[in-house]
Amino acid sequence: MQTRTLLKYLVACLCGLYNLQAHAAETDTLRVDSPSGRIEVRLWLDSQVHYSIWYDRLPLMAPSVLGLELTDGRSMSGRSLRIRSVRRTAADDTIRVPVPEKRRLIRDRYHQLTLQFRDPFTVYFRVYDDGAAYRIGTRFRDSITIRRETARFVFPGHPSVYFPAVQKRDHADIFHTSYEENYPLRRLDSLPPGTLGYSPVLVVPADGRPRIGLTESDLLDYPGMFLAGTGSGTLEGVCAPYPLEEQSSGGLYPQWLVSRRASYIARTAGTRNLPWRVFIVAPEDRDLPGNDLVYRLATPSRIGDASWVHPGNLTDEWIVDINLFGVPFRAGLNTNSYLYYIDFAKRFGFDRIMMDAGWSDNTDLFRITPSINLDSILDHARRQGVRISMWTLAQTLDRQLDSALDRFQRWGVDFIMTDFIDRDDQKTVRFYQRIAEACARRRIMIMFHGAYPPKGFNRTYPNAVTREGVLGSEYNIWSDRVTPAHDLTLPFTRMLAGSMDYEPGLLHNATRSGTRPVAGEVTSPGTRCHQVAMFVVYDSPMQIFSGNPSEGQREPDLMHLIGSLPTTWDDTRILQARVAEYIVTARLKDGNWYVAGMNDWTPRDLEVPLDFLQEGTYAATICRDGINADRYAADYSLTTGTVLRRQDTLTLHLAPGGGFLVKLEKRP
Repeated sequence: MQTRTLLKYLVACLCGLYNLQAHAAETDTLRVDSPSGRIEVRLWLDSQVHYSIWYDRLPLMAPSVLGLELTDGRSMSGRSLRIRSVRRTAADDTIRVPVPEKRRLIRDRYHQLTLQFRDPFTVYFRVYDDGAAYRIGTRFRDSITIRRETARFVFPGHPSVYFPAVQKRDHADIFHTSYEENYPLRRLDSLPPGTLGYSPVLVVPADGRPRIGLTESDLLDYPGMFLAGTGSGTLEGVCAPYPLEEQSSGGLYPQWLVSRRASYIARTAGTRNLPWRVFIVAPEDRDLPGNDLVYRLATPSRIGDASWVHPGNLTDEWIVDINLFGVPFRAGLNTNSYLYYIDFAKRFGFDRIMMDAGWSDNTDLFRITPSINLDSILDHARRQGVRISMWTLAQTLDRQLDSALDRFQRWGVDFIMTDFIDRDDQKTVRFYQRIAEACARRRIMIMFHGAYPPKGFNRTYPNAVTREGVLGSEYNIWSDRVTPAHDLTLPFTRMLAGSMDYEPGLLHNATRSGTRPVAGEVTSPGTRCHQVAMFVVYDSPMQIFSGNPSEGQREPDLMHLIGSLPTTWDDTRILQARVAEYIVTARLKDGNWYVAGMNDWTPRDLEVPLDFLQEGTYAATICRDGINADRYAADYSLTTGTVLRRQDTLTLHLAPGGGFLVKLEKRP
């Protein structure tokens, strides 16, 4: 039986037909489909575990391979691979999300196929109406050392892929990255062998079949999965080997660099489940940004009651380099500047300010910069009802963890950032867990910078409210890598793996011809409304306004609007979207709707029906590109007083690199 199956598989591959119907006819092919029946996974053994994924009877994934190999020679391969039992289960539950970045209630409905092998390995396949996922489980009594995991993803035809290739650093191996790359669209078979990228990636078939977002979830005590090109229609999962020796990089922001790696990727408990390998299936582009499959697959909260987790909005001074103006003091890293930020936050409704890098010695959180009187800052913040948040260097926080967090707690700090991690090997993933747990014990929220995307971590540790791992606003300081098309790629790629700290709100805005790095006056490509729309379009329960407050003071109506925006949501709907071109997102919070849109450098006229509204009337605040925004990108119009109903349609013109934001408040 297995020999015939193998021959049929080889013939199909040689002919280029991917004729998986041959497998379907065999009795050793197992199937599990989604509740709607549109997505189907087929699974069979042939010295290895093979699977394929189908949508409406069309193949999305050609025969692909999964497996695991231990250092002692035991593996999920060979003639000894035999199934001990097959179990089919179904679930239809509701997840109540403590920190809802997309929606408060998530329906968790799937069919699952569990294969238990005679050797102590298990494979789980879950199929949802919007995707599929598999994971490997182990059932060894003692701890195990994993040499490698086989994750071979084969795509039929000649698809393209939005692929963030890692740029190797001069003094570190390829596995050191801040996960801050562009997502160019490339033919999958044009990726040279060994080209390494990180997930999520978005695979786009050439014939109009559904797009596939490929990523992972429930990444705990295990290295993250990179994806390597092969010069063909196949991506290979690659994990960083375990670090055996490290050395500090030195410099202003020192971090640990791996100088020697092991011949294995993980040492771990013998009985456990590895991360999910996730396939998000999207018939249309607009099915991607609102997808929460990665969250559904993650381990539920490990911190118990998370009702104390209260994210919100805040300011940060790092991108604009505290370049205040029109103030009666010398701006910079000093007490008066932070008092100014506190007053700005109080005036416009921001919950917190971030004291970013420089408030202390980077390598000693107890050595405060002499020009900063922290007692005065904390006292003024308490009187104004504004929280203080602190930046930390990851290497320093790790060394001073308990003493530093205890001091933060005494100061009333409920949110910190830690930065310059730039790895996801097993040791580093454990660091994330250790930091999140230590913060949770003190009811402190945490944001990781220089970090891989969340990949479900925010469900397991709800106090890890957001994360960087994105090429965002800061790149406008020194490069032209941020473009409106890049901004319009992120909701369909990076955001599939969880919330992202882009840090929008820059108030120096430029047309396509006027975009360039300017020292001290960071300029963003696209219009003012393009920046404003990001606060609604991008998932992040802790949204950071990164613009210059001295400029914001001149436009109080706009700043009151930004300061009033929620950062968590009861529901999210993507109304219109096309990858790298445009998006229109509608979000619900406490009965009010917020609709925002962004586009690339192509101007557009959009018709947005409001049929998602409930019955009744809504008072509309509309922030849109100004009539001259194509020439002066900071031009915008802000109007109030319009009354709208679900029968109405918004007609909006988006300038090149434009955007809009509409706040719809339910009237009694």
